[in-house]
Amino acid sequence: MPYHPVKKKIIPRASDRLAAPELSHLPPLLQRIYTARRLTSERELDRSLAKLPSPWLLSGMEAMAARIADAIRKNQRILVIADYDTDGATACAVAVRGLKLLGAKRVSYLVPNRFEYGYGLTPEIVALAAQSNPDILLTVDNGISSLEGTAAAKARGMRVLITDHHLPGPELPDADAIVNPNLAGDPFPSKNLAGVGVMFYVLSAVRSRLRAAGHFARTCPPAQAGAEQPNLAQLLDLVALGTVADVVPMDHVNRILVHHGLKRIRAGQGQLGLLALLEVSGRNARLITAQDLGFAVAPRLNAAGRLEDMSLGIECLLTDDADAAVRLAARLDQLNRDRREIEEQMKLEAFRYLEDLDTSLRTGPSTPLRTGLATKAGLCLFDDSWHQGVVGILASRIKDRLNRPVIVFASTDGDEIKGSARSVPGVHIRDVLSDIATRSPHLLRKFGGHAMAAGLSLHRDDLARFTELFEEEVARRSADLDLDHAVHSDGPLEAHEMELEMAELLRQAGPWGQGFPEPLFDGEFDVAQSRIVGDRHLKLLLRIPDSEKLIDGIAFFVDEPTDWLACRRLRAVYRLDINEFRDARNVQLRMEYMESCD
Repeated sequence: MPYHPVKKKIIPRASDRLAAPELSHLPPLLQRIYTARRLTSERELDRSLAKLPSPWLLSGMEAMAARIADAIRKNQRILVIADYDTDGATACAVAVRGLKLLGAKRVSYLVPNRFEYGYGLTPEIVALAAQSNPDILLTVDNGISSLEGTAAAKARGMRVLITDHHLPGPELPDADAIVNPNLAGDPFPSKNLAGVGVMFYVLSAVRSRLRAAGHFARTCPPAQAGAEQPNLAQLLDLVALGTVADVVPMDHVNRILVHHGLKRIRAGQGQLGLLALLEVSGRNARLITAQDLGFAVAPRLNAAGRLEDMSLGIECLLTDDADAAVRLAARLDQLNRDRREIEEQMKLEAFRYLEDLDTSLRTGPSTPLRTGLATKAGLCLFDDSWHQGVVGILASRIKDRLNRPVIVFASTDGDEIKGSARSVPGVHIRDVLSDIATRSPHLLRKFGGHAMAAGLSLHRDDLARFTELFEEEVARRSADLDLDHAVHSDGPLEAHEMELEMAELLRQAGPWGQGFPEPLFDGEFDVAQSRIVGDRHLKLLLRIPDSEKLIDGIAFFVDEPTDWLACRRLRAVYRLDINEFRDARNVQLRMEYMESCD
Protein backbone atom coordinates (compact mmCIF):
# COMPACT_ATOMS: atom_id res chain seq x y z
CA MET A 1 0.00 0.00 0.00
CA PRO A 2 1.55 3.35 -1.01
CA TYR A 3 0.10 5.56 1.75
CA HIS A 4 3.69 5.91 2.95
CA PRO A 5 6.61 4.79 0.78
CA VAL A 6 8.52 3.18 3.67
CA LYS A 7 6.97 1.23 6.51
CA LYS A 8 7.11 3.16 9.76
CA LYS A 9 7.99 1.93 13.19
CA ILE A 10 5.29 2.76 15.71
CA ILE A 11 7.08 3.78 18.88
CA PRO A 12 5.13 4.14 22.15
CA ARG A 13 5.82 7.27 24.13
CA ALA A 14 7.37 6.65 27.53
CA SER A 15 4.54 5.53 29.77
CA ASP A 16 6.52 3.80 32.50
CA ARG A 17 6.80 6.99 34.54
CA LEU A 18 4.20 7.42 37.24
CA ALA A 19 1.94 10.41 36.94
CA ALA A 20 2.75 13.15 39.43
CA PRO A 21 0.43 13.35 42.44
CA GLU A 22 -0.50 16.89 41.40
CA LEU A 23 -2.14 15.46 38.27
CA SER A 24 -4.15 12.77 40.05
CA HIS A 25 -7.41 14.74 39.71
CA LEU A 26 -7.23 14.43 35.91
CA PRO A 27 -8.74 11.58 33.86
CA PRO A 28 -6.28 8.66 33.59
CA LEU A 29 -5.81 9.16 29.84
CA LEU A 30 -4.84 12.79 30.31
CA GLN A 31 -2.47 11.87 33.13
CA ARG A 32 -0.79 9.40 30.77
CA ILE A 33 -0.49 11.96 27.98
CA TYR A 34 0.89 14.74 30.18
CA THR A 35 3.36 12.43 31.91
CA ALA A 36 4.71 11.24 28.55
CA ARG A 37 5.38 14.91 27.76
CA ARG A 38 7.16 15.38 31.09
CA LEU A 39 4.51 17.73 32.40
CA THR A 40 4.39 16.98 36.10
CA SER A 41 3.12 20.00 38.01
CA GLU A 42 -0.11 21.86 38.40
CA ARG A 43 1.79 25.08 37.72
CA GLU A 44 2.46 23.97 34.14
CA LEU A 45 -1.27 23.51 33.62
CA ASP A 46 -1.96 27.11 34.65
CA ARG A 47 -2.41 29.08 31.42
CA SER A 48 -3.26 32.44 33.00
CA LEU A 49 -1.41 35.47 31.68
CA ALA A 50 -0.22 36.18 35.22
CA LYS A 51 2.08 33.15 34.89
CA LEU A 52 4.07 34.72 32.07
CA PRO A 53 7.62 35.62 33.13
CA SER A 54 8.50 39.29 33.39
CA PRO A 55 9.66 41.04 30.20
CA TRP A 56 12.47 42.61 32.22
CA LEU A 57 14.18 39.21 32.42
CA LEU A 58 15.12 39.61 28.75
CA SER A 59 18.59 41.09 28.51
CA GLY A 60 18.63 44.38 26.64
CA MET A 61 15.02 45.13 27.53
CA GLU A 62 15.83 48.19 29.64
CA ALA A 63 17.63 49.86 26.74
CA MET A 64 15.00 48.73 24.22
CA ALA A 65 12.03 49.97 26.24
CA ALA A 66 13.73 53.26 27.06
CA ARG A 67 14.50 54.05 23.43
CA ILE A 68 11.04 53.14 22.13
CA ALA A 69 9.29 55.03 24.94
CA ASP A 70 11.47 58.06 24.24
CA ALA A 71 10.66 57.84 20.51
CA ILE A 72 6.92 57.77 21.30
CA ARG A 73 7.16 60.78 23.58
CA LYS A 74 9.19 62.71 20.99
CA ASN A 75 6.92 61.72 18.09
CA GLN A 76 9.83 60.22 16.15
CA ARG A 77 9.47 58.16 12.98
CA ILE A 78 9.67 54.42 13.63
CA LEU A 79 10.10 52.10 10.65
CA VAL A 80 9.52 48.41 11.31
CA ILE A 81 11.72 46.09 9.22
CA ALA A 82 9.80 42.84 8.84
CA ASP A 83 10.44 39.33 7.54
CA TYR A 84 8.54 37.60 4.75
CA ASP A 85 7.12 34.57 6.60
CA THR A 86 4.09 34.33 8.89
CA ASP A 87 6.11 34.91 12.05
CA GLY A 88 7.62 38.02 10.48
CA ALA A 89 4.26 39.25 9.19
CA THR A 90 2.50 38.80 12.53
CA ALA A 91 5.45 40.35 14.39
CA CYS A 92 5.22 43.35 12.06
CA ALA A 93 1.47 43.68 12.56
CA VAL A 94 1.88 43.37 16.34
CA ALA A 95 4.61 46.02 16.28
CA VAL A 96 2.61 48.50 14.17
CA ARG A 97 -0.67 47.95 16.01
CA GLY A 98 0.99 47.85 19.42
CA LEU A 99 3.09 50.98 18.96
CA LYS A 100 0.03 52.89 17.81
CA LEU A 101 -1.89 51.66 20.86
CA LEU A 102 0.95 53.00 23.02
CA GLY A 103 0.69 56.41 21.40
CA ALA A 104 3.15 56.34 18.50
CA LYS A 105 1.88 58.57 15.69
CA ARG A 106 4.45 57.95 12.98
CA VAL A 107 4.86 54.20 12.52
CA SER A 108 5.28 52.43 9.19
CA TYR A 109 6.84 49.19 7.99
CA LEU A 110 9.03 47.80 5.25
CA VAL A 111 9.25 44.13 4.36
CA PRO A 112 12.02 42.96 2.02
CA ASN A 113 10.93 41.26 -1.16
CA ARG A 114 12.80 37.94 -0.98
CA PHE A 115 13.53 37.96 -4.71
CA GLU A 116 15.07 41.46 -4.77
CA TYR A 117 16.63 41.99 -1.37
CA GLY A 118 16.76 38.67 0.44
CA TYR A 119 16.44 38.30 4.18
CA GLY A 120 16.94 40.76 6.98
CA LEU A 121 18.34 44.23 7.48
CA THR A 122 20.73 44.42 4.55
CA PRO A 123 22.53 47.57 3.35
CA GLU A 124 20.19 47.57 0.35
CA ILE A 125 17.14 47.61 2.62
CA VAL A 126 18.71 50.38 4.68
CA ALA A 127 19.11 52.47 1.52
CA LEU A 128 15.46 51.86 0.66
CA ALA A 129 14.39 52.67 4.22
CA ALA A 130 16.34 55.94 4.16
CA GLN A 131 13.91 57.30 1.57
CA SER A 132 11.28 57.69 4.32
CA ASN A 133 13.81 59.35 6.65
CA PRO A 134 13.10 57.30 9.80
CA ASP A 135 14.61 58.07 13.17
CA ILE A 136 14.51 54.44 14.26
CA LEU A 137 14.71 51.11 12.44
CA LEU A 138 13.01 48.41 14.50
CA THR A 139 13.57 44.87 13.24
CA VAL A 140 11.11 42.08 13.98
CA ASP A 141 11.98 38.40 13.52
CA ASN A 142 15.32 39.36 11.97
CA GLY A 143 18.42 41.44 12.49
CA ILE A 144 20.57 39.34 14.81
CA SER A 145 22.98 38.57 11.95
CA SER A 146 22.67 41.94 10.17
CA LEU A 147 26.11 43.36 10.91
CA GLU A 148 26.55 45.22 7.63
CA GLY A 149 22.98 46.53 7.54
CA THR A 150 23.18 47.83 11.10
CA ALA A 151 26.43 49.60 10.35
CA ALA A 152 24.94 51.14 7.21
CA ALA A 153 21.90 52.40 9.12
CA LYS A 154 23.95 53.95 11.90
CA ALA A 155 26.21 55.61 9.34
CA ARG A 156 23.07 57.35 8.04
CA GLY A 157 22.19 58.59 11.52
CA MET A 158 19.41 56.08 12.29
CA ARG A 159 19.04 54.22 15.54
CA VAL A 160 18.76 50.46 15.17
CA LEU A 161 16.66 48.37 17.56
CA ILE A 162 16.75 44.61 16.97
CA THR A 163 14.09 42.17 18.14
CA ASP A 164 14.77 38.61 17.03
CA HIS A 165 14.76 35.01 18.20
CA HIS A 166 17.15 33.40 15.73
CA LEU A 167 20.42 32.05 17.03
CA PRO A 168 23.17 34.69 17.08
CA GLY A 169 26.48 34.26 15.33
CA PRO A 170 29.91 34.85 16.90
CA GLU A 171 29.54 38.64 16.48
CA LEU A 172 26.52 40.78 17.28
CA PRO A 173 25.41 43.85 15.30
CA ASP A 174 26.36 47.22 16.80
CA ALA A 175 22.72 48.09 17.47
CA ASP A 176 21.38 50.57 20.00
CA ALA A 177 19.46 47.75 21.70
CA ILE A 178 18.97 44.03 21.09
CA VAL A 179 16.30 41.79 22.60
CA ASN A 180 16.66 38.11 21.80
CA PRO A 181 16.08 35.31 24.33
CA ASN A 182 18.82 33.28 22.64
CA LEU A 183 21.62 35.72 23.38
CA ALA A 184 24.42 34.18 25.42
CA GLY A 185 23.69 34.49 29.12
CA ASP A 186 20.16 35.79 28.65
CA PRO A 187 18.21 34.87 31.83
CA PHE A 188 14.74 34.71 30.28
CA PRO A 189 13.37 31.24 31.15
CA SER A 190 11.97 30.48 27.69
CA LYS A 191 14.34 30.28 24.74
CA ASN A 192 11.48 29.32 22.46
CA LEU A 193 9.67 32.60 21.85
CA ALA A 194 8.87 33.22 18.19
CA GLY A 195 9.72 36.59 16.70
CA VAL A 196 6.14 37.76 17.31
CA GLY A 197 6.41 36.68 20.95
CA VAL A 198 9.59 38.72 21.41
CA MET A 199 7.87 41.80 19.96
CA PHE A 200 4.85 41.30 22.22
CA TYR A 201 7.17 41.21 25.22
CA VAL A 202 8.89 44.40 24.06
CA LEU A 203 5.53 46.16 23.87
CA SER A 204 4.68 44.99 27.38
CA ALA A 205 7.91 46.51 28.69
CA VAL A 206 7.38 49.77 26.79
CA ARG A 207 3.86 50.04 28.19
CA SER A 208 5.20 49.51 31.70
CA ARG A 209 7.81 52.22 31.24
CA LEU A 210 5.31 54.69 29.79
CA ARG A 211 2.82 53.96 32.55
CA ALA A 212 5.47 54.59 35.22
CA ALA A 213 6.21 57.96 33.58
CA GLY A 214 2.52 58.96 33.67
CA HIS A 215 2.29 58.95 29.88
CA PHE A 216 -1.18 57.41 29.65
CA ALA A 217 -2.66 59.64 32.32
CA ARG A 218 -1.56 62.70 30.33
CA THR A 219 -2.68 61.43 26.92
CA CYS A 220 -5.91 59.68 27.91
CA PRO A 221 -9.00 61.51 26.54
CA PRO A 222 -11.30 62.94 29.23
CA ALA A 223 -14.01 60.47 28.23
CA GLN A 224 -11.64 57.66 29.20
CA ALA A 225 -10.46 59.16 32.46
CA GLY A 226 -9.17 56.41 34.72
CA ALA A 227 -7.97 54.21 31.89
CA GLU A 228 -4.36 53.51 32.82
CA GLN A 229 -3.03 51.75 29.78
CA PRO A 230 -3.92 50.10 26.45
CA ASN A 231 -4.90 46.45 26.55
CA LEU A 232 -2.19 44.62 24.63
CA ALA A 233 -4.08 41.34 25.00
CA GLN A 234 -6.02 42.35 21.90
CA LEU A 235 -2.87 41.42 19.94
CA LEU A 236 -2.67 37.85 21.23
CA ASP A 237 -4.52 36.37 18.27
CA LEU A 238 -1.62 37.50 16.08
CA VAL A 239 0.91 36.25 18.64
CA ALA A 240 -0.76 32.84 18.57
CA LEU A 241 -0.73 32.70 14.78
CA GLY A 242 2.95 33.59 14.45
CA THR A 243 4.00 31.27 17.27
CA VAL A 244 2.20 28.26 15.81
CA ALA A 245 3.30 29.04 12.25
CA ASP A 246 6.99 29.22 13.17
CA VAL A 247 6.81 25.74 14.74
CA VAL A 248 8.73 26.84 17.84
CA PRO A 249 8.57 24.46 20.82
CA MET A 250 5.29 24.79 22.66
CA ASP A 251 6.74 25.31 26.13
CA HIS A 252 4.74 26.74 29.04
CA VAL A 253 5.21 30.37 27.95
CA ASN A 254 4.13 29.69 24.38
CA ARG A 255 1.19 27.57 25.51
CA ILE A 256 -0.06 30.52 27.57
CA LEU A 257 0.30 32.95 24.66
CA VAL A 258 -1.34 30.62 22.14
CA HIS A 259 -4.13 29.62 24.53
CA HIS A 260 -5.21 33.23 25.05
CA GLY A 261 -4.88 34.04 21.36
CA LEU A 262 -7.16 31.14 20.50
CA LYS A 263 -9.66 32.27 23.15
CA ARG A 264 -9.90 35.67 21.53
CA ILE A 265 -10.42 34.19 18.08
CA ARG A 266 -13.11 31.82 19.32
CA ALA A 267 -14.87 34.75 20.98
CA GLY A 268 -14.94 36.63 17.67
CA GLN A 269 -12.33 39.15 18.88
CA GLY A 270 -9.63 38.36 16.34
CA GLN A 271 -8.29 40.85 13.82
CA LEU A 272 -10.59 41.17 10.83
CA GLY A 273 -7.96 39.91 8.40
CA LEU A 274 -7.26 36.81 10.46
CA LEU A 275 -10.99 36.05 10.72
CA ALA A 276 -11.34 36.52 6.95
CA LEU A 277 -8.48 34.08 6.35
CA LEU A 278 -10.23 31.52 8.54
CA GLU A 279 -13.43 32.06 6.60
CA VAL A 280 -11.80 31.65 3.20
CA SER A 281 -10.09 28.45 4.36
CA GLY A 282 -13.38 26.95 5.50
CA ARG A 283 -12.60 27.04 9.24
CA ASN A 284 -15.12 27.93 11.94
CA ALA A 285 -13.53 30.62 14.12
CA ARG A 286 -15.61 29.54 17.13
CA LEU A 287 -13.99 26.09 17.06
CA ILE A 288 -10.46 27.07 16.04
CA THR A 289 -7.43 25.02 17.17
CA ALA A 290 -3.72 25.68 16.98
CA GLN A 291 -3.53 23.18 14.12
CA ASP A 292 -6.00 25.27 12.11
CA LEU A 293 -3.70 28.27 12.45
CA GLY A 294 -0.73 26.23 11.28
CA PHE A 295 -2.35 24.38 8.41
CA ALA A 296 -5.01 26.81 7.17
CA VAL A 297 -4.08 30.41 7.95
CA ALA A 298 -0.28 30.36 7.88
CA PRO A 299 0.06 28.84 4.37
CA ARG A 300 -2.15 31.56 2.92
CA LEU A 301 -0.06 34.29 4.53
CA ASN A 302 3.19 32.59 3.55
CA ALA A 303 2.02 32.38 -0.06
CA ALA A 304 2.31 36.16 -0.32
CA GLY A 305 5.96 36.10 0.75
CA ARG A 306 6.72 33.09 -1.42
CA LEU A 307 5.18 34.27 -4.68
CA GLU A 308 4.75 38.05 -4.47
CA ASP A 309 5.30 40.39 -1.54
CA MET A 310 4.50 39.81 2.13
CA SER A 311 3.19 43.37 2.44
CA LEU A 312 -0.05 41.93 1.06
CA GLY A 313 -0.27 39.58 4.06
CA ILE A 314 0.70 42.30 6.52
CA GLU A 315 -1.96 44.63 5.14
CA CYS A 316 -4.51 41.85 5.66
CA LEU A 317 -3.51 41.67 9.33
CA LEU A 318 -3.51 45.45 9.75
CA THR A 319 -6.76 46.43 8.10
CA ASP A 320 -9.75 47.44 10.21
CA ASP A 321 -12.03 47.53 7.17
CA ALA A 322 -14.17 44.39 6.84
CA ASP A 323 -14.52 44.61 3.06
CA ALA A 324 -10.79 45.11 2.60
CA ALA A 325 -10.10 42.12 4.86
CA VAL A 326 -12.31 39.90 2.70
CA ARG A 327 -10.65 41.13 -0.52
CA LEU A 328 -7.14 40.63 0.83
CA ALA A 329 -7.95 37.19 2.23
CA ALA A 330 -9.37 36.14 -1.15
CA ARG A 331 -6.20 37.30 -2.89
CA LEU A 332 -4.04 35.38 -0.40
CA ASP A 333 -6.18 32.29 -0.90
CA GLN A 334 -5.62 32.47 -4.67
CA LEU A 335 -1.88 32.88 -4.19
CA ASN A 336 -1.93 29.79 -2.00
CA ARG A 337 -3.67 27.84 -4.77
CA ASP A 338 -0.99 29.03 -7.19
CA ARG A 339 1.70 28.02 -4.72
CA ARG A 340 0.22 24.51 -4.46
CA GLU A 341 0.38 24.06 -8.23
CA ILE A 342 4.01 25.16 -8.34
CA GLU A 343 4.86 22.95 -5.38
CA GLU A 344 3.17 19.91 -6.92
CA GLN A 345 5.16 20.26 -10.13
CA MET A 346 8.42 20.71 -8.22
CA LYS A 347 7.61 17.72 -6.02
CA LEU A 348 6.97 15.50 -9.04
CA GLU A 349 10.30 16.54 -10.55
CA ALA A 350 12.14 16.02 -7.26
CA PHE A 351 10.75 12.56 -6.68
CA ARG A 352 11.45 11.49 -10.24
CA TYR A 353 15.05 12.49 -9.56
CA LEU A 354 15.09 10.60 -6.28
CA GLU A 355 13.61 7.50 -7.88
CA ASP A 356 16.46 7.51 -10.37
CA LEU A 357 18.87 7.47 -7.43
CA ASP A 358 17.17 4.80 -5.39
CA THR A 359 14.44 2.28 -6.17
CA SER A 360 13.47 2.11 -2.49
CA LEU A 361 10.97 4.89 -3.12
CA ARG A 362 9.12 2.62 -5.53
CA THR A 363 8.77 -0.31 -3.15
CA GLY A 364 5.92 -1.04 -0.80
CA PRO A 365 6.13 -0.48 2.94
CA SER A 366 6.85 -4.14 3.57
CA THR A 367 10.06 -4.20 1.50
CA PRO A 368 12.13 -1.07 2.21
CA LEU A 369 15.61 -1.17 0.72
CA ARG A 370 18.80 -0.16 2.53
CA THR A 371 20.68 1.13 -0.50
CA GLY A 372 21.29 4.44 -2.21
CA LEU A 373 19.31 7.19 -0.54
CA ALA A 374 18.62 5.08 2.53
CA THR A 375 22.33 5.15 3.33
CA LYS A 376 22.68 8.93 2.93
CA ALA A 377 22.47 10.91 6.16
CA GLY A 378 21.46 14.12 4.36
CA LEU A 379 20.47 15.25 0.90
CA CYS A 380 20.92 18.35 -1.28
CA LEU A 381 18.82 18.97 -4.41
CA PHE A 382 19.00 21.74 -7.01
CA ASP A 383 17.19 22.55 -10.23
CA ASP A 384 17.51 25.74 -12.24
CA SER A 385 13.77 25.83 -12.89
CA TRP A 386 12.66 25.61 -9.28
CA HIS A 387 10.93 28.59 -7.64
CA GLN A 388 13.01 30.01 -4.81
CA GLY A 389 9.88 30.95 -2.88
CA VAL A 390 8.76 27.30 -2.67
CA VAL A 391 12.01 25.45 -1.99
CA GLY A 392 11.37 25.48 1.77
CA ILE A 393 8.10 23.62 1.36
CA LEU A 394 9.70 21.14 -1.02
CA ALA A 395 12.55 20.54 1.43
CA SER A 396 9.99 19.85 4.14
CA ARG A 397 8.07 17.39 1.96
CA ILE A 398 11.22 15.46 1.04
CA LYS A 399 12.41 15.49 4.65
CA ASP A 400 9.10 13.99 5.71
CA ARG A 401 9.36 11.31 3.03
CA LEU A 402 12.99 10.34 3.67
CA ASN A 403 13.32 11.25 7.36
CA ARG A 404 16.65 12.90 6.59
CA PRO A 405 17.87 16.52 6.73
CA VAL A 406 17.27 18.05 3.30
CA ILE A 407 18.35 21.24 1.55
CA VAL A 408 16.65 22.32 -1.67
CA PHE A 409 18.32 25.01 -3.78
CA ALA A 410 16.99 27.38 -6.42
CA SER A 411 18.85 29.79 -8.64
CA THR A 412 18.76 33.56 -8.33
CA ASP A 413 20.05 36.28 -10.57
CA GLY A 414 23.73 35.88 -11.31
CA ASP A 415 25.92 33.07 -10.02
CA GLU A 416 24.27 32.61 -6.62
CA ILE A 417 21.92 29.85 -5.50
CA LYS A 418 19.77 29.97 -2.39
CA GLY A 419 18.87 26.97 -0.30
CA SER A 420 16.23 26.20 2.28
CA ALA A 421 17.03 23.48 4.81
CA ARG A 422 14.75 21.31 6.92
CA SER A 423 15.98 18.89 9.55
CA VAL A 424 14.89 16.06 11.83
CA PRO A 425 15.04 15.88 15.64
CA GLY A 426 18.59 15.39 16.84
CA VAL A 427 20.32 17.21 13.96
CA HIS A 428 20.61 20.96 14.62
CA ILE A 429 20.67 22.27 11.08
CA ARG A 430 22.00 25.74 11.80
CA ASP A 431 24.89 24.24 13.77
CA VAL A 432 25.60 21.98 10.79
CA LEU A 433 25.92 25.05 8.57
CA SER A 434 28.01 26.85 11.17
CA ASP A 435 30.48 23.95 11.32
CA ILE A 436 30.70 23.86 7.53
CA ALA A 437 31.38 27.61 7.51
CA THR A 438 34.18 27.06 10.04
CA ARG A 439 35.75 24.30 7.97
CA SER A 440 35.44 26.25 4.69
CA PRO A 441 35.22 29.96 5.65
CA HIS A 442 34.50 31.28 2.15
CA LEU A 443 32.05 28.62 1.02
CA LEU A 444 28.80 30.02 2.43
CA ARG A 445 27.90 33.57 1.49
CA LYS A 446 25.11 33.80 4.08
CA PHE A 447 23.32 31.46 6.44
CA GLY A 448 21.09 31.50 9.49
CA GLY A 449 18.18 29.77 11.12
CA HIS A 450 17.02 27.39 13.85
CA ALA A 451 17.52 23.80 14.90
CA MET A 452 14.92 22.52 12.44
CA ALA A 453 15.06 25.04 9.59
CA ALA A 454 17.67 27.29 8.04
CA GLY A 455 18.52 29.26 4.93
CA LEU A 456 21.77 29.76 3.06
CA SER A 457 23.30 31.03 -0.15
CA LEU A 458 26.43 30.04 -2.05
CA HIS A 459 28.04 30.17 -5.50
CA ARG A 460 26.51 27.56 -7.80
CA ASP A 461 29.96 26.21 -8.65
CA ASP A 462 30.44 25.41 -4.95
CA LEU A 463 27.36 23.19 -4.68
CA ALA A 464 29.26 19.92 -5.17
CA ARG A 465 31.77 20.80 -2.47
CA PHE A 466 29.04 21.97 -0.13
CA THR A 467 27.03 18.77 -0.69
CA GLU A 468 30.03 16.68 0.23
CA LEU A 469 30.64 18.61 3.44
CA PHE A 470 26.94 18.63 4.30
CA GLU A 471 26.63 14.86 4.01
CA GLU A 472 29.78 14.37 6.10
CA GLU A 473 28.65 16.75 8.85
CA VAL A 474 25.11 15.39 9.04
CA ALA A 475 26.46 11.82 9.13
CA ARG A 476 28.73 12.76 12.03
CA ARG A 477 25.88 14.35 13.98
CA SER A 478 23.39 11.59 13.27
CA ALA A 479 25.69 8.65 13.94
CA ASP A 480 23.82 7.73 17.13
CA LEU A 481 20.35 8.51 15.78
CA ASP A 482 17.82 6.07 14.40
CA LEU A 483 16.91 7.62 11.07
CA ASP A 484 14.41 4.92 10.18
CA HIS A 485 10.89 6.19 9.73
CA ALA A 486 9.03 6.28 13.01
CA VAL A 487 5.81 7.63 14.40
CA HIS A 488 5.26 8.07 18.12
CA SER A 489 2.05 6.92 19.74
CA ASP A 490 0.40 7.40 23.10
CA GLY A 491 -0.80 3.81 22.89
CA PRO A 492 -4.22 2.33 22.22
CA LEU A 493 -7.58 3.76 23.21
CA GLU A 494 -10.32 1.74 24.84
CA ALA A 495 -13.73 1.71 23.19
CA HIS A 496 -15.21 3.86 25.96
CA GLU A 497 -12.52 6.49 25.36
CA MET A 498 -13.41 6.93 21.69
CA GLU A 499 -16.18 9.34 22.52
CA LEU A 500 -16.94 12.96 21.69
CA GLU A 501 -16.44 13.99 25.33
CA MET A 502 -12.86 12.65 25.34
CA ALA A 503 -12.09 14.29 21.98
CA GLU A 504 -13.30 17.60 23.43
CA LEU A 505 -11.13 17.10 26.51
CA LEU A 506 -8.02 16.47 24.42
CA ARG A 507 -8.73 19.51 22.26
CA GLN A 508 -8.95 21.70 25.38
CA ALA A 509 -5.88 20.16 27.03
CA GLY A 510 -3.41 21.86 24.66
CA PRO A 511 -2.55 23.94 22.85
CA TRP A 512 -0.44 21.27 21.20
CA GLY A 513 2.54 21.90 18.99
CA GLN A 514 6.26 21.35 18.47
CA GLY A 515 7.79 19.74 21.57
CA PHE A 516 4.33 19.25 23.11
CA PRO A 517 2.76 17.07 20.43
CA GLU A 518 -0.92 16.49 19.98
CA PRO A 519 -1.84 13.01 21.25
CA LEU A 520 -1.68 10.17 18.73
CA PHE A 521 -3.01 6.67 19.36
CA ASP A 522 -2.61 3.36 17.56
CA GLY A 523 -4.60 0.20 17.03
CA GLU A 524 -5.87 -2.37 14.55
CA PHE A 525 -9.31 -2.07 13.01
CA ASP A 526 -11.55 -4.06 10.72
CA VAL A 527 -12.66 -1.96 7.75
CA ALA A 528 -16.45 -2.14 7.40
CA GLN A 529 -16.63 0.41 4.57
CA SER A 530 -14.26 2.60 2.57
CA ARG A 531 -14.75 5.15 -0.16
CA ILE A 532 -12.84 7.96 -1.83
CA VAL A 533 -13.95 11.53 -1.19
CA GLY A 534 -12.53 14.47 -3.08
CA ASP A 535 -9.54 13.51 -5.18
CA ARG A 536 -7.24 11.85 -2.66
CA HIS A 537 -9.08 11.46 0.65
CA LEU A 538 -10.24 8.15 2.08
CA LYS A 539 -13.40 7.92 4.17
CA LEU A 540 -13.56 4.86 6.41
CA LEU A 541 -16.01 3.09 8.68
CA LEU A 542 -14.04 1.08 11.22
CA ARG A 543 -14.96 -1.56 13.78
CA ILE A 544 -13.32 -1.00 17.16
CA PRO A 545 -11.40 -4.08 18.41
CA ASP A 546 -13.23 -6.32 20.90
CA SER A 547 -16.37 -4.35 20.29
CA GLU A 548 -19.28 -4.18 17.91
CA LYS A 549 -18.97 -0.41 17.92
CA LEU A 550 -18.30 1.36 14.60
CA ILE A 551 -16.45 4.65 14.26
CA ASP A 552 -15.72 6.98 11.36
CA GLY A 553 -12.20 7.48 10.06
CA ILE A 554 -10.65 9.87 7.55
CA ALA A 555 -7.26 9.84 5.81
CA PHE A 556 -6.34 12.97 3.86
CA PHE A 557 -4.17 13.20 0.74
CA VAL A 558 -3.63 9.47 0.31
CA ASP A 559 -1.28 8.35 -2.45
CA GLU A 560 -3.29 6.14 -4.84
CA PRO A 561 -6.40 5.94 -2.61
CA THR A 562 -8.02 3.30 -4.84
CA ASP A 563 -5.41 0.79 -3.64
CA TRP A 564 -6.96 0.96 -0.18
CA LEU A 565 -10.51 0.08 -1.20
CA ALA A 566 -9.79 -3.66 -1.00
CA CYS A 567 -8.19 -3.43 2.46
CA ARG A 568 -10.22 -5.30 5.10
CA ARG A 569 -8.01 -4.82 8.16
CA LEU A 570 -5.49 -2.11 8.93
CA ARG A 571 -3.21 -0.84 11.62
CA ALA A 572 -3.32 2.90 12.14
CA VAL A 573 -1.86 5.75 14.10
CA TYR A 574 -4.57 8.35 14.52
CA ARG A 575 -5.83 11.46 16.26
CA LEU A 576 -9.10 11.41 18.16
CA ASP A 577 -10.75 14.16 16.17
CA ILE A 578 -14.12 15.88 15.86
CA ASN A 579 -15.95 16.04 12.55
CA GLU A 580 -18.05 19.20 12.41
CA PHE A 581 -20.52 19.28 9.56
CA ARG A 582 -23.37 21.77 9.54
CA ASP A 583 -24.82 21.54 13.03
CA ALA A 584 -23.62 18.00 13.77
CA ARG A 585 -20.48 17.10 15.72
CA ASN A 586 -19.24 13.51 15.74
CA VAL A 587 -16.06 11.83 16.86
CA GLN A 588 -13.79 10.42 14.13
CA LEU A 589 -10.30 8.99 13.81
CA ARG A 590 -8.01 11.15 11.71
CA MET A 591 -5.37 8.88 10.23
CA GLU A 592 -1.74 9.96 10.43
CA TYR A 593 -0.31 6.62 9.30
CA MET A 594 -1.82 3.38 8.02
CA GLU A 595 -0.56 -0.04 7.02
CA SER A 596 -2.52 -2.99 5.74
CA CYS A 597 -2.90 -6.09 7.92
CA ASP A 598 -4.39 -8.20 5.09
